Amino acid sequence: MRRAFAAATSLAPAAAAAAEGSGVDTGALLRLTLGLAGVLVLIVVLAWGMRRMGRFGSNAGGRLRVLGAVPVGQRERVVLLQAGERQLLIGVAPGSVRTLQVLDEPIVPVDGGGAPAQTGFAARLRGAMRDTEAS
Repeated sequence: MRRAFAAATSLAPAAAAAAEGSGVDTGALLRLTLGLAGVLVLIVVLAWGMRRMGRFGSNAGGRLRVLGAVPVGQRERVVLLQAGERQLLIGVAPGSVRTLQVLDEPIVPVDGGGAPAQTGFAARLRGAMRDTEAS
C-alpha cells in the first residue's frame, strides 16, 4: 500500500507538468471538425445526385422499363421489360441473361401515361407461362 501511494505521489507532479504543457490546439480542432463536416456534406450531396439520376442516369431515354420481376430461385429472377411497343420476358441469373419470350401483345396493360396499370403481375405471369407451356 505504501509503495502504491509513493508511486502515485511521485508521478503527480510529472502528470501536472504534462497537462500544463499540452494545451488543446483550437485551430487544429476547428480544421478537423470542418473537414469532417465537409466530407459528410459531400457524401449527402453525391447520394442525392445518384438517386436523382436514377442509378447512374442510364434509363435508355425512357424507352426501356422494368414492369415487374418474380424470383424463381435464390439468385434467379424472371423479369418483364417494356421495350418500346413490345414486352420481353427475360430470365436473369448470375452471369446470364436470356430472352424467354418476346410478347407482341402485352400481358401487363400500359395506360396512356406509360405506366403499367395496377394488376397482379405474378398472376398474369403465371397465366402467360401456362399458355406458353400448353402451346
